[in-house]
Amino acid sequence: MTRAEAKERNRRALLDAAFQVVSRDGYRATLEEIAERAGLTTGAVYSLFGSKNGLVVALVTDRLRPYYEEIEQAIPAELDLLDAVEAFARHCRRGCDAPDARSALSLQITLLDMALHDPELGERLAASVRSQESHLVALFAGRPYDGNVVTPRQARRLTTALRALFVGLGQGVPLGLAPGADEQYFADAARALASGLCLVAQDEDAQDEDAS
Repeated sequence: MTRAEAKERNRRALLDAAFQVVSRDGYRATLEEIAERAGLTTGAVYSLFGSKNGLVVALVTDRLRPYYEEIEQAIPAELDLLDAVEAFARHCRRGCDAPDARSALSLQITLLDMALHDPELGERLAASVRSQESHLVALFAGRPYDGNVVTPRQARRLTTALRALFVGLGQGVPLGLAPGADEQYFADAARALASGLCLVAQDEDAQDEDAS
């Protein structure tokens, strides 16, 4: 095994161990237990991630990257905005029934708790999420809608609104707080949110472009 392969193996082992421990213990998770589960020392954590917070941020990125890669596959390039939003909504609803849905929800709630206890970690987690969401912004930007083309700023604001919608529904479904919220419900809610695209006016985008 090469040095690079060993490094990646250790990185993977720490991320997997962190998922187990952080999902259970939240901000009380210790590097000692994470390292022990991974069969490594805390020194490996500092070497690979810099700190406990660095490991947690890397864990979020590790979980989000394949999620957004799946979304890219689920939204064909030829769809207009509303059809693309509907495809995204249906993908999100199917995720609520995935085998790991409850563990993913547990981690989501745990990370929120950690962010509230540690503002510095919260800022880093928010930056990580926004970075991954840039893929979704790119998927919506440039699509036709109502005789116009969706601008990057409109796509960003729409992405923020959709995230809020689906985080809420994604928590409600497994907790029994969203009865009847099937794929069609998700699709209808998303299309209603995107319809009119009044999240930002076209002239605001023009002003941004002039300013840049």
